[in-house]
Amino acid sequence: MNIIVLAGGCSSERDVSLSSGGSICRALRERGHNAYLLDSFLGLPDAPEHLEDVFTLPGGGLEIATGIQVAEPDLQALWASRPGDSRSQLGPNVIELCALADITFIGLHGGIGEDGRLQAAFDTLGIRYTGPDSLGCALSMDKGVTKELFHSSGVPTPYGTHITRKDKDISLEELQIPLPLVVKPCSGGSSIGVHFAHTEEEYQEAMRLSFEKEDEVVIEPFIDGREYACGIFDGQALPLVEIIPDGGVFDYVHKYQSGGASEICPATSVDAETTAAIQKAGVLAAQALRLNVYCRADFIVDKRTGQFFCLEVNSLPGMTDASLLPKAARAAGYEYGEFCERIIEKSMEARYR
Repeated sequence: MNIIVLAGGCSSERDVSLSSGGSICRALRERGHNAYLLDSFLGLPDAPEHLEDVFTLPGGGLEIATGIQVAEPDLQALWASRPGDSRSQLGPNVIELCALADITFIGLHGGIGEDGRLQAAFDTLGIRYTGPDSLGCALSMDKGVTKELFHSSGVPTPYGTHITRKDKDISLEELQIPLPLVVKPCSGGSSIGVHFAHTEEEYQEAMRLSFEKEDEVVIEPFIDGREYACGIFDGQALPLVEIIPDGGVFDYVHKYQSGGASEICPATSVDAETTAAIQKAGVLAAQALRLNVYCRADFIVDKRTGQFFCLEVNSLPGMTDASLLPKAARAAGYEYGEFCERIIEKSMEARYR
């Protein structure tokens, strides 16, 4: 197959996306496909005269997969680095190359790649792509909407609220959520912009910092517990992955830097009954958010009560060879390259056959 692996983009998860895209592209090329890694934001300004020749270029565009830095990317500098004054989120030749491909493997995280806008555009243009549909992406990207749908669908989730900019000065007394608490972006991923507040001063600072970048935040009680990832593939739950961060918090650095966390799959710290209950809740969460093909639901189990909660669902989770979803898929019997091909097959079945 001729495949464009679309990654990068202009979101705070750009580096993670390029790493995911590089792993996907490499695996597909090893399995005999004509795959090319394309940055959705920078595009391919120096494309060959005949665009279809891109699929047989040596190297497959893999030189742009440069690894994940400790700090999140400077998006203002990224905008400044692109020639011209276009305000488009898509770079030169992106639409044209995706349209030429048999399918576009979406390796984007955050931004237009994960909030449904790109999928909706591809649907309109007749471009085939992998992963969930636009509706599921849009619903799951908004944590406030996610929480409401979880409540109405019976998915266990921490109680909490979402606050818009006009209410950013709300007091703890008005909020009625006890300390410690968590303030996190309504839309975002990779734990970027998540703040933990143990005092009123920390709460006020968290709100100030959050609304410097966000228009809406979710506020929840802090739960001291063990974290688990439940991958969902083709409507079925994969084995659980337990995440044990070195330092207690699974933030951006612990997620993506070597030695930042231990990840155990299948998880051994929960019994079979709890494992099955979490997996059932993961499938229910994906259904509530209208997510098909694949996704990953993140859970926490309270150390004190043993109760588990679904924190969020990622519509396009990390896909490096060492990411949580591929680890779960490997435990279920799918080697990485095979799993990438199966995602393509199930995406084709979901929308194009």
